Amino acid sequence: MAMPKQDTDTMRALQGLEDGLSSVRLRAALAVGTTPDPRFIGKLIERCAIEPEFYVREMLTWALTRHSPSTTVPELLNEVRSERAQARSQALHTLSKIGDRQAWPAITRALLSDADDEVARSAWRAAVVLVPEGEEPELAAVLSTQLGRGEHETQLSLSRALIALGEVILPILRAAMTDLDPRVRAHAIATERLLRDPDAGFGFAIEEAKRVVALGRTQQEG
Repeated sequence: MAMPKQDTDTMRALQGLEDGLSSVRLRAALAVGTTPDPRFIGKLIERCAIEPEFYVREMLTWALTRHSPSTTVPELLNEVRSERAQARSQALHTLSKIGDRQAWPAITRALLSDADDEVARSAWRAAVVLVPEGEEPELAAVLSTQLGRGEHETQLSLSRALIALGEVILPILRAAMTDLDPRVRAHAIATERLLRDPDAGFGFAIEEAKRVVALGRTQQEG
């Protein structure tokens, strides 16, 4: 008995998601997103956790956003508790794209301070999208504990997340400007400058902030 065409197409797409060629995996993810089917959700999420190519992961996320949040969000919430860092990161990234605020309780302090920079960055982006109205100051306070963390890209991600919360971050940034850690002080200064002048560029803002911190230290020593 011949398999119905729809089932044949489903099997072909599922197999394509595991193909050795990234171009085939990309086309398979595109096909799944073009014709959403709840049967694909588990496989898409599973693939997100192990897919090595960034642009394929982005297509997998897009395919998941094409399905009903009522079916994708519960599965993604399970995934943010995975032991695999990429699984957590990609699930958080996808939740930020879906934008369903029912996912907010899953954005825990542990995720916002995850030891893996990619997971933390994804959690920051998801948090500012999903935070309920009125809870922005509390989120800003948690995010501020990560000031000074990591290299340029990580710091820029955190600054962007904080800036997305708006003026509520100013008291927290000013408090951080007196922190004992010079990296925290510099990052706080750079974030405030970027908030006030988005066109300044983070690289310029952070280098200028470092000079301000160094100058302050020299004056104290003098």
